[in-house]
Order: sequence, then C-alpha cells, then structure tokens
Amino acid sequence: MSCTSSENISALARNAVLYTLPLFEMTRMRAAMCPRRDDSGQFAGGSPDSTLGWINQLVRGRQLLGPRNREVVTPNNDTLYLSAWLDLGDEPLVLEVPDTAGRYYVLGLLDFCTNPFESIGTRTTGNGARRFVLHHGKVAPPADDDLTPIACPTRDVWMIGRILVDGTDDLAAVHALQDRFVLKTLSGQPAQRRFDVGVVRRTAAGDPRLYAAAVNAALVRNRPPAAESALVARFAAVGIGAETDASTLEAPTLAALGSALGQVIDELGVPQPSALGGGWFLPVAVRASFGDDYLTRAHVSRNYIGALGIKEAMYVSADCDSEGRPLDGRHTYELTFPPDGLPQAQAFWSITMYDKASCMLVDNVIDRHSIGDRSPQLRYDEHGLTLRLSAAPPADAATQSNWLPAPDGLFYIILRIYIPGAAHLEQRFHYPPIRRL
Repeated sequence: MSCTSSENISALARNAVLYTLPLFEMTRMRAAMCPRRDDSGQFAGGSPDSTLGWINQLVRGRQLLGPRNREVVTPNNDTLYLSAWLDLGDEPLVLEVPDTAGRYYVLGLLDFCTNPFESIGTRTTGNGARRFVLHHGKVAPPADDDLTPIACPTRDVWMIGRILVDGTDDLAAVHALQDRFVLKTLSGQPAQRRFDVGVVRRTAAGDPRLYAAAVNAALVRNRPPAAESALVARFAAVGIGAETDASTLEAPTLAALGSALGQVIDELGVPQPSALGGGWFLPVAVRASFGDDYLTRAHVSRNYIGALGIKEAMYVSADCDSEGRPLDGRHTYELTFPPDGLPQAQAFWSITMYDKASCMLVDNVIDRHSIGDRSPQLRYDEHGLTLRLSAAPPADAATQSNWLPAPDGLFYIILRIYIPGAAHLEQRFHYPPIRRL
C-alpha cells in the first residue's frame, strides 16, 4: 500500500488531531480568558474586539462562579480563581505568594500541551510566604536562596489557581489575600505586556484551515520534546507542523484534516463507562504528565481543560445512574454515603451539578450549585449522608436541605476531592450507587 493512500492519510490525520488538539484547546482558552484590559482599564488593542490581550497578568476572580459565567466548562463553585497566561520566552518571571494563614490554595501549572507538570500551594509548598522564579529553555534563573526555581517544559504556560472560600461572607477576606499575589519580572517591573492571542474568543474546532493555523503557531512557540519530534514531523503530510503554512494547504489535505477533526471530536464526546461502579468514573487520572497517551490527553483537554493532577484533586464524575441509564432531571435520584464512608479529603470535597448540553452550572430557585463538607445545611442520620438529585424540589421539606437541584433534562455531577486520601488514589474507595427512585 502506498504511503500516500487515502487510508494512511486518514489515519495520519487522526493521529495529528489527537496529538495537537490540546494545543488548539489551550489556544482557544487563552483567547477566551486572556484579559483585554489591564488593571487600569486600558484595552491592549484599543477595543474589546481586538485579538490583542495582556499576557503575564494575574486575573483575580472576585465571585464564586454561577450559571451566568460561561468562559470555563465544568467550573467549580467552591473557590475563587486566580490565573495568568504566561510567556516565558524572553525572561523568567517572579511569582510572590503570601502567607495564606492555613487557608487551602493551589496554583496549578499546565504546559501548553495541558500536562499539569507542577503546582504551588498548600500540598506541595505549604501555606507560608514564598517567592518562585518560573523559567523555560536555556534562560537560567538567578542563584538566589530567596527564589525557588521552577523549570517549565513549554514557553507558554497556564497558571490556574484556586483559593478556598467558605461562602459569600468569606469573599472579602479572600479578595484581600488575592491582592497579595504578585507577578513581576526579575528586575522588579510589572510583567504584563501586550500579546496577540491569534484567534477570536469563540473559535470552534471545525474549520481545518483555521485549526491548522492555530496549532502550527502553537508549535512554533512550543516545540515538541525531542523524543516526539520525529512523530510530529510526519504530520506535515496533513498540514500540521511548525514549518507548515496553513494558508497553502490544498483541498485534499484540508478534507482529510477536517474529516479527522469531526471524527475525533465525536469520539471524545462519547460517555465513559462506569469503571468505579454505581454510575461513577474517573475522567482524569494524570499525575504530572500524560506521557505518550495522546488519546487521554486529547479527551481531557476537550472536556476537562484546566484539570489538576490527581494527587492535588480528583474529579470523580457520573452521567449515568447505577443501572447505566443517563441522568435526567425529570427523574429523582438518591445516593447515600455511610457514616464511615464519606469522601476522604485533606482539603475539602464537594459534589457539583452540571447541565449535560452546556457543561455549565444549573440555574435554580435556591441558587444552590454544589453540596459538600462545608455546606452548613446538610442533615445526617443513622444511615450517613443521603443526597437527593432532581429538577423538582422534594415533596418532603425535611429533605430539601440535602437536595442538589438538577436541570429539566440530562445532567452530570462531579465529586471533587482536593488532596484526596490514599483510598481514593489507590481506587479502594466505595462510591455510593446513584439510584433512580
């Protein structure tokens, strides 16, 4: 069979998409989240429609996310975000972290292929005041006992942080803490500068020429590891590569790439089996790197981008009940954690409700989006903790304290466990079956 046969080109295009989809999703996420205004209100490009944004600028989320926040899929409702899109190509950056007085926080560092290669925070570096220098490539950090160096695998890095909040009354204290995180250059100057994100905010993955242009630009700035360079070089046959000009791709190449894009995106949207039983599965089991598991990496980038490594956080998910039927808010479901079987979290745990179609939080009459170990209204009994999931409120008012409102249609839930115990990490924990009443 010829190496240029349609069958081989199709397989090569699929492999190219699986490998590069995280680059595209990171490009899209940066375009959506990279601030257009600086702290003084100045637009980087003169208007909100420009593709210019501010890179190396800390973005401090001031409110717990709700149904009206649409930038990030599957957001949490427990923490305030503190994030920045970093460019480490010209010089290292200094990150100053305050003493958080025992409050849980994490700053996850993702390379541009979505590998959660490092984290700063309670679990790894403690809650005391620290200074870190983030660097990439041949640019060496200074020899300074006051600075902890962190080597970054790619030039472009997403720092996505979470700071625990105990309800709306706690927001002011967290705001004051957020303001004490500082990002600057080695010389002590503000690190922010203008940067062209390259695509509009809501770019979809369906246009093969646009897709190739986005990932090729990302490959120019973020060269693959030496061990993967030969693999990536083969993708030039389908228009993918740092030296490939997407504007010159011919119709057959675009057709193969477009077909592969559609097939891969459909494949990544198929519900996962309940490997943990009772309707539950673990979509993200990465620690610091996906290695050469490009299929899992693509799946996580498409559906759970921004996820941390499991030693920091586990996202145990369910979109079916214990009998394999899709979760639907028009039905009522119960799940019971026995008294000695609550999630084992050194930081916190919560269960959050999401609309299946949009992957967003669900608007509801009591403005409740999650339930967890810090929910003051929860009621326990001799059976442990029984939660109710449904669109309609429970008829019995006594059970409404444990009710997590669902949409009037398909939904999924995520049990977040921050700093999970060994039973979770070793997959010995028994997750309660989700029973439809």
